[in-house]
Amino acid sequence: VKQVRNFTQQYMLTSGKSVIVLGEGRLVNLAAAEGHPSAVMDMSFANQALACEYLVKNKGSLEPGLHSIPEAVDKEIARLKLVAMGIEVDSLTPEQEIYINSWTVGT
Repeated sequence: VKQVRNFTQQYMLTSGKSVIVLGEGRLVNLAAAEGHPSAVMDMSFANQALACEYLVKNKGSLEPGLHSIPEAVDKEIARLKLVAMGIEVDSLTPEQEIYINSWTVGT
């Protein structure tokens, strides 16, 4: 058995041919998943769920068409994720605000 790459083995047959097996022969999307980590997926699912909630709460007041998720919903999801991770975000001092807003050209 030759390990070709992660989740990929090559078996040599006596005939000289080989068989490539992915994910140990299991469902590849489950056994060999290299997609987004759960830390990303939970935020994606939160966005989808809260977008649905927003649509239900605002049914009748939204025009037909494409609507962005309100920034407040995105910020709430981010805030909750940071709380869950034990991360606190501080605020800029007045001096930092002045400095950031003082640049009109360049960096």
